Amino acid sequence: MANVRRRVSAEERRVRAAARLLRGGGEHGGGAGGAEEVVRQLVALHATDPATVYLSVAARLKDPAQAVPLLDMALYGQPATLTRMLAMRRTMFVVERSFAPQVYAAAGRAVAARLRKELLVFLRDGGGWDEAWLDEVEAEVVAALDGRPESSGAELSKLVPRLREQVVVARGKPYEATQNVASRIIRTMAAEGRIERRRPAGSWVSGQFRWANAEPLPEVPGAAARAELVRAWLAAYGPGTEADVKWWTGWTLGDTRAALKAAGAEEVELGGGVTGYVAAGDTAEVVGGSAPAPEVALLPALDPLAMGWRERGWFLPEGSERLFDRSGNIGPTVWWGGEVVGGWAQRADGAVVWRLLADRGAQVAEATGAAAAVLGSAMGSARVTPRFRTPLERELSL
Repeated sequence: MANVRRRVSAEERRVRAAARLLRGGGEHGGGAGGAEEVVRQLVALHATDPATVYLSVAARLKDPAQAVPLLDMALYGQPATLTRMLAMRRTMFVVERSFAPQVYAAAGRAVAARLRKELLVFLRDGGGWDEAWLDEVEAEVVAALDGRPESSGAELSKLVPRLREQVVVARGKPYEATQNVASRIIRTMAAEGRIERRRPAGSWVSGQFRWANAEPLPEVPGAAARAELVRAWLAAYGPGTEADVKWWTGWTLGDTRAALKAAGAEEVELGGGVTGYVAAGDTAEVVGGSAPAPEVALLPALDPLAMGWRERGWFLPEGSERLFDRSGNIGPTVWWGGEVVGGWAQRADGAVVWRLLADRGAQVAEATGAAAAVLGSAMGSARVTPRFRTPLERELSL
């Protein structure tokens, strides 16, 4: 007799998401105690927008006001326990340093290889420079950073004059432009793990980082690393489909299927007979009574929870298209349990304002107002404008 796959409903998926990925999850009920715990809970923090990292942590801490000092200590303290790196989908993430070798081998190494290939074409076509020239410049960057605590991009360009070289891109086109080589070279070296981002030049919402030489990452076989990354993703985000895993990682279909098999992923059935996967031994039913009581959470644009799956219809309300920009990036969201019920924004005067797209009763509306006040207090004098603005966020921020 063939094995019968257990069916996981959309409601159960929302319960799982609330228990494992929202404030009530983690090792401590009622909120995490530190930034590392949040990162471990979510596998990786989406870091394309610098503010997302801090606000994602704040939403899950026992004390949201501690997000900035706790995360700064984890990222820039001695020793640092978290690090930024380009990885899945050629996107910037914050991961635990202890897990960075696996993430790099599973996704970052391929990203770095593509960036180096593109950089060599950029230098050849724009300035006539070859790989030998690039090797010399990179060696000068490493030497300039050696013994220095950290340097900004501008400081590096003074220390390594060839970083100030310029090239013309799209020559003869209406959008022809001149670019310095510095940003492309520094970005590629960072993607390869040779240098790393340190403290920002400004506040915690700044995207201008200082740089330092990085400790080499231990070598990890790619196949083993992909299996380990899938195990971590399934434990946090499962169930998910093959398409979800392929999208989140940025892998080929072949690598995705091989990793799911190596990870021992178990099949379940999602709505419409779609095959989903959970971590080995995670097929038991999760019901509402076994999860923390639902809470309101205000999550930032590009939060890992909202960006955890390719298919998101099971947690989105009607009218959710206003929460996304034209490229599919999700803006700030209001969550109740494991579902999105609205969106929020910060006005120029610092006030956090919100709108519910799904009616979940007066209790949820009241809790959203209280959560907005807590978030506004935690943000203090900082003003956050998402890098990818959405229709609802724009409207609320006026």
